[in-house]
Amino acid sequence: MRPAPVLVGLLVVWGLAGVAASLWPPAVLPWQALGATLLALSIGDLALLVRRPTPDVVRAMPEAWPIGVARDVVLQLEGGARAQHLDVHDLHPAGWEVAGLPRRLRLAPGTVARVEYRLRPTERGQAAFAGVQLRLRSPLALWRQRRIAGTAQHVRVFPNFAPLTRFALLSADKASRLVGAHIKRRRGEGTDFHQMREYRVGDSLRQIDWKASSRARKLISREYQDEKNQQLVVVLDTGRRMLAQDGALSHFDHALDAALVVSYLALRQGDAVGLFATGGDARWMAPQRGMGAVDTLLRVSYDLQPQAVATDYLSAATELSLRQRRRGLLMLVTNLRDEDIEDVLAAVRMLQKRHLVIVASLRERALDEVLDAEVRDHDDAVRAGATARYLAQRKAAHDALRNHRVTVLDVTGEELPSALVERYLAVKRDGLL
Repeated sequence: MRPAPVLVGLLVVWGLAGVAASLWPPAVLPWQALGATLLALSIGDLALLVRRPTPDVVRAMPEAWPIGVARDVVLQLEGGARAQHLDVHDLHPAGWEVAGLPRRLRLAPGTVARVEYRLRPTERGQAAFAGVQLRLRSPLALWRQRRIAGTAQHVRVFPNFAPLTRFALLSADKASRLVGAHIKRRRGEGTDFHQMREYRVGDSLRQIDWKASSRARKLISREYQDEKNQQLVVVLDTGRRMLAQDGALSHFDHALDAALVVSYLALRQGDAVGLFATGGDARWMAPQRGMGAVDTLLRVSYDLQPQAVATDYLSAATELSLRQRRRGLLMLVTNLRDEDIEDVLAAVRMLQKRHLVIVASLRERALDEVLDAEVRDHDDAVRAGATARYLAQRKAAHDALRNHRVTVLDVTGEELPSALVERYLAVKRDGLL
C-alpha cells in the first residue's frame, strides 16, 4: 500500500499553502479545514480500496515450452460489481524475454478482460509462475495497492522441439533436406529385402533373382533397403566444455537440439535411439524404437544442464560399454580441446571395439568471425594470430582421432543438426553398422 502521485501532489500543495498561511494569519483556518478534508478523503478512499475484492485471474499457457521459442500467454481477469483501474504484470520466471507487459486497463463491472503477451524462455528445466501481480487504484486515485492474484503454475522447458512439428508431415528424406543434410542417392542396395521388380539398366548381377526371372520369362531384380532396427546412441558431454555461449544458446543447448533432430529422423528410419549424458549431469536412456521414444527422450533430457567440471571421458566410455552391449552408432557431441585428446582417444578406442564412433566437436562461431574480420591494428593482429594458433591445435587433435579411423565433425552449433543427420544417413547408406 502506498500513496499515489495524486495524493503526494495534493500534500505538497497543501504544505506550500501552509507556508503561505503562516505569513497571512486569516488563511490559517481555511488551510486547516483543507487539511482535514484531505485527511478524511484519503482515509475514506483507503478504506474503500482495502475492502475492494481482488479480481479473479486465470492464466492460459502451454505446459511444455521449447527453449528459445516465443509463445503466447493469456491472462483473463474477471470484473466485480464496480469498475476498477489496475496495472497487470505476470510473475513469470526471471530472465525470460517478455513483450506486452506490464499492461494498464479498466476492468468494467461484470466483464472479463483479456491480456495477451509473448514470452520466450531462455533456460531449460522446471520453471515457476508465482502468480499475477495487480496494482489496484482507489476510487479517487489517491492510493495504490499491490496484490497477488491467480494461482502458481509450473511449466517444463524442453529442448527446441518446434522443428519436429514441421518434420511430422514430411517424409524422412524431405525432413533430412529441411535440416540441411546433403543426401547421396543410391538405388537397390542395402541389407534388408524390400521388393521384387523388373530389371533396370544399372542393376548388378547379384540383384537378379534367377528363379523369379525364369517364372516370369523376364529379368527380375531384388531391391533392398537400409537395414532397420539398428541402434543409435547420442553421447552428450555435460562438462565445462559445453558451457560456452554461442549466440542465444549455449553449446549444450545446441547439442541437445541437434540430438533431438537426428534421433527423430533415426526413429523415422526404423532404428532405436538412446541417450547417454556424462560429465556434469548424468543420464541414461536405453535405445528405444517407435515415435513414442521422442516423448521419452524429451522427458529424460529436458532438465539436463552442463556443469563446471572436467569430463572423465575414459570413465564414461567404460560405463557406456557396460550399458550398451549391442553394436550401435555412437555420436559423441563435445567441444574437443588439444589437452583432452589423450583421454578422448583412449575412450574412443575402447568403444571402437564394439561400436562405430563419430565425434562431433563444436566450434565457437566467434572464432570464424575473428579470422574473417579485417586486421586494422596491433590488437587485431594479436587476436587473429592467437585464434589461428588455437584452431591449429584443435585441428591437430581432430587429426589424431582421424588417424585412428574416427569420423570427426568440426562444426558450429548452427551446423550441428545437419552434420549429424548427414553422417547418420551416410552410415546407413554405406551399411557400416
